[in-house]
Amino acid sequence: MESSGRARVGADIAMTTTFINTNELPRVESAQGEFTEILNGALVGARNVLGTLRWLEAGESFHAAAIGKHQLIYLMEGSGAIELDGKSYDVTKGSGVYLGPTESATIRAAKGGSMKLFHLAVPPIPQ
Repeated sequence: MESSGRARVGADIAMTTTFINTNELPRVESAQGEFTEILNGALVGARNVLGTLRWLEAGESFHAAAIGKHQLIYLMEGSGAIELDGKSYDVTKGSGVYLGPTESATIRAAKGGSMKLFHLAVPPIPQ
């Protein structure tokens, strides 16, 4: 353990705290809503994890494809539905879904509403 209480992960890795002002990051428009990456190699040196904020307006959906990574999708604002294995589940703020490396889901904003999602993707750890 290092003095910070964190497990030592490598001899040459410096542990630092990085402030990320997500309001100042550029949003990209796509067919699956607007998004911005908030955790990646360019921002914080993350090599194996990708964190994204995504905004969906009424009628928009996001398909989280099976990408060979673990995925966590958390609904920060709004309401809508998540479709898993052909079954739809109503979701509201605070809901989330974990997807294993071979699983996928489709998230849709409610009619007349919008959603803000946090999407985290992490590769499996080799055994």
